[in-house]
Amino acid sequence: MTPAPVIIAIDGRSGAGKTTLAVELAARLRMHHKVSLFHLEDIYPGWNGLAAGVERYVTTVLAPLRHGDAAEWVSWDWDKHYDGRSHVTLPAEIVIVEGVGAAASAARPMLDAVVWVDAPDDDRRHRAMARDGSSYEPFWDSWAAQEDEWLESDDVLDHIDVRVLNRADGEAPDDALQALNYLPTLSPVLAPELSARRGLQLKAERIDAAPDAVALFHALYAESANAVWLDSSNTSSNRDTAGDAVSFNAAERSRFSILADDGGSFGQAVTHSSGTTHLSAGCATVETTGPFFRWLDTVWGRKALRAPEGYDCEFTLGWLGYLGYELKRETGGSDVQAGTPDAALLFAGRAVVIDHRDGAVWLLAIDAPDAGEWLGIAREAVLSAASAPQAAGAPRHSAGDPAAGSRTVALEFSSRDTEDDYKSKITEAQHQIAEGNTYEVCLTTTVTAPDPGMDPWEIYLALRKRNPAPFASYLRFGDMTVASTSPERFLRITSDGGMRAEPIKGTRGRANDPAIDEALRRALESSLKDRAENIMIVDLLRNDLSHFAVPGSVTVSRLCEVESYATVHQMVSTIDARLRPGAPRAEAVAAAFPAGSMTGAPKISTMDILDGLESGPRGVYSGAIGYFSLNAATDLAVVIRTLVMGRDGDGGRTLSLGVGGAITADSTPQDEYDEIRTKAFGVLSALGAEFPTT
Repeated sequence: MTPAPVIIAIDGRSGAGKTTLAVELAARLRMHHKVSLFHLEDIYPGWNGLAAGVERYVTTVLAPLRHGDAAEWVSWDWDKHYDGRSHVTLPAEIVIVEGVGAAASAARPMLDAVVWVDAPDDDRRHRAMARDGSSYEPFWDSWAAQEDEWLESDDVLDHIDVRVLNRADGEAPDDALQALNYLPTLSPVLAPELSARRGLQLKAERIDAAPDAVALFHALYAESANAVWLDSSNTSSNRDTAGDAVSFNAAERSRFSILADDGGSFGQAVTHSSGTTHLSAGCATVETTGPFFRWLDTVWGRKALRAPEGYDCEFTLGWLGYLGYELKRETGGSDVQAGTPDAALLFAGRAVVIDHRDGAVWLLAIDAPDAGEWLGIAREAVLSAASAPQAAGAPRHSAGDPAAGSRTVALEFSSRDTEDDYKSKITEAQHQIAEGNTYEVCLTTTVTAPDPGMDPWEIYLALRKRNPAPFASYLRFGDMTVASTSPERFLRITSDGGMRAEPIKGTRGRANDPAIDEALRRALESSLKDRAENIMIVDLLRNDLSHFAVPGSVTVSRLCEVESYATVHQMVSTIDARLRPGAPRAEAVAAAFPAGSMTGAPKISTMDILDGLESGPRGVYSGAIGYFSLNAATDLAVVIRTLVMGRDGDGGRTLSLGVGGAITADSTPQDEYDEIRTKAFGVLSALGAEFPTT
């Protein structure tokens, strides 16, 4: 007897391509493992023998293999229509069993993973006839009826680990293997495959050009279902509303823009909701359960790729997207269900990085058979966008009003809280402060509007023109779009372990009159209340970073400095630290999540208070947007000044904007309410909309 093998079942309807997938998958696994392969079609007792064949397979093949014993079984002689020769299937490190019923209920307790193969009905029949010819055709309907009967009585579809949509294009085996890597039950035995996945090579190309980013993104990713643009949109727009230079130097935050989708050999997309992670890798999908940050730790945090010579950006391909506020359930907060995924990320195995300072573009791609072709396409797109007029590439974009082409009716936003409701909640927050339960409460609300059919791309172009920001971003995940003009960094961890948080607390609106605008800036700069808000969050973040920092490395390099953006002045501080060598980077992110500037202090007790005060989940708002790079670096922005566009649950679509402010003992309800209106102005004004009056 040998040790019990890992057993993978490949199941699905006839003609879906299970046999080819099993053979190809076994060939790939044999590069590192001993593999046995068993086909159920060899044991079915005739064209009416699906149920009997499954029973034979479970008792004579699967049961002994599960215990590490050789399986002795009798094949079916399809010519004589009777039992044929005896066979032996030897156990191995990995056993693949393939055929209709391979994952039947009686088999599942003995399986480590279930792969279900899907294909359109017409394709299945065509493939089956092409493979087995006229011998199968008379029995297609009767066999299909047996499959229907089995599926009606067996809940196998509720126990699938990996689902493969087999398009018969040769992609299924690699995609299925990539998906299997994510199953915790298989990760120990698939360690060689995981190591090979981490031993990647980077192809890089520098182009000295300054392309129009709008045209470039549109050319490369207009048709991508999932795409991300981390857009330093204030690089060429650092002007205030009066046309004067903005008062802070944004060069460090605004040097690079990153454009990517989940295409190519390594492309993947993942969403997480309430403890379930759903990942797609090409035509394969896999679901796993468990905390998101634990999953993130398995796919990020180790240095798998080195940056090319002369490349200064910390992003060397990897995961990009957002973490939603409700992930707080994993970091000390309570469990609140959101209407949007708690996290959505795509894995970019190839990307375009624009270096705005040096006037250069970097094309990055993991070495793969399709990398050369993509580099050629991307190179052509860069050169074309470099010669394009500003804001080209979006056919419906209007220089005067970017959103006008898609807005056919006036947008009427409504608020989750009326003005009186919000002020009442401010009073309750101050009561909690007076009782000693918290020092500062970052109270938020949400304004929403039905979507009259606006183009999310044009909406983002309008937002980036009206309110350029160093951490602007455009995320598209299927039918959900996130358009952000965030000015606030949540957390950066560099490849060599440098940590930085830059919380914003304290806001004033801008004025067209320079004298009035300067007075507003000075009023913010000298405000004791705003400084108190900011300093409390600085203390909170010093504590958050200290959990994984080298002792004594946490410093405050800037305290309560005022930065000016297109529509607001903001008070910003900077906290730096040094990550402990060997510290788990995903846990370091979790220790600081969600951003203290969006909760208040102390964080955990204040989040509980907020759950009682706020009338619904925050969703994407108050979370983080950015990247997790293959060189172990991350740079994340706080999700503020952000419009979320997606399904509303009733078949329609909605636009959603979260706004909020910090409540302290000194807060005045009217001033706090006016502040959320000021914060919403940059987004709403770009849409020609106003803050709701009730």
